[in-house]
Amino acid sequence: MKIAVLSRNKNLYSTKRILEAGEQRGHEMLLLDHMKCVLVIEQNRPHIYFNGKEVTDVNAVIPRIGASATFYGSAVVRQFEMMRIFTAVESQALVRSRDKLRSLQILARAGIGIPKTAFASSPKDKDIDSVIENIGGAPCVIKLLEGTQGIGVILAENQKAAKSVVEAFMKLEANMLVQEFIAEAKGADLRAFVVDGQIIGAMKRQAKEGEFRSNLHQGGSAKVIQLSNEERATALKAVKKLGLGVAGVDLLQSSRGPLVMEVNSSPGLEGIEGATGLDIAGKIIEYVERNEFNKPGE
Repeated sequence: MKIAVLSRNKNLYSTKRILEAGEQRGHEMLLLDHMKCVLVIEQNRPHIYFNGKEVTDVNAVIPRIGASATFYGSAVVRQFEMMRIFTAVESQALVRSRDKLRSLQILARAGIGIPKTAFASSPKDKDIDSVIENIGGAPCVIKLLEGTQGIGVILAENQKAAKSVVEAFMKLEANMLVQEFIAEAKGADLRAFVVDGQIIGAMKRQAKEGEFRSNLHQGGSAKVIQLSNEERATALKAVKKLGLGVAGVDLLQSSRGPLVMEVNSSPGLEGIEGATGLDIAGKIIEYVERNEFNKPGE
């Protein structure tokens, strides 16, 4: 098979591992910077150019689209879909998962546990206190909708601090969510890595001392963990509702059960492979193989 990996940086751990895993299984691996792809749309013949040459004979695509490139990256994935090429993460699912507000609305409607969340478009000063109180008051977590890897996530210890942060984000015209703080999680979360409807690995991430964000990019540590039946069911249901073939589900352990904090459509492999010792990249390649080889009529 000829498998295209959509990534802007060949030196990223996740990109390198997927390319290596595909080559080890005998596939021709093609690295495409999605931001340098040119999409040509014409009647009955959608096609893509990269570095001045038409991209041809691709059997499958594995998107590794960063948050800052979601708009154009999803358009490139959609173009491959129009060319009837299998993609490990579908364009609509990618867009859906990247919209934090929309994804939380979908999960909540499905009866999946999430931290209580409030969202307001440029609330007036008198409404800010109400927004904070609606999620249980301070301490609370304030998140930029476009934030990733723990960046743009702030813990406000009291009402005054929370109001100041909200006001600062408002002046920047930044979209934000205000969420309840789950104190019993004790600065830890769970990451369940899901491929093709199966949990293939899980780890517990612990924030470093003095920090509440457990992201590895923020200095957190990780160790392998066995998920409870309820945690497994929650993670799988969340991925199914968002329609993702490959995903990382971040869960908080709370007094009312597991809560989905986020579902990542381009989860990093370094932390999960390091913690579990599993060949996660190989599992992604196997998923692509199953779907390409099982195409209708083939």
